[in-house]
Amino acid sequence: MAGPKPLSFTKHAQDAVVERKLEFDWIERTVREPQWCQPDPKRPGVERRFRAIPEFGGRILRAACLENSDEIRILTVFFDRDARGPT
Repeated sequence: MAGPKPLSFTKHAQDAVVERKLEFDWIERTVREPQWCQPDPKRPGVERRFRAIPEFGGRILRAACLENSDEIRILTVFFDRDARGPT
């Protein structure tokens, strides 16, 4: 049985992780177990995945991802002040 798909990061996403001091565990939980998702309105195939991070005051982490059969590519990741869950 195959394990979970590997996560890969664009250079932009790598820089964002360092600059914003984001924990890998937060990103992995957001990408693999999002609380909600939505398609990116400007980039076909890109999905925005969201999750509240209790360790960071419940703020909402957004990860923009491109998923294929081999991997989940993270394009960017940041805390989204304007994120609102599905209504």
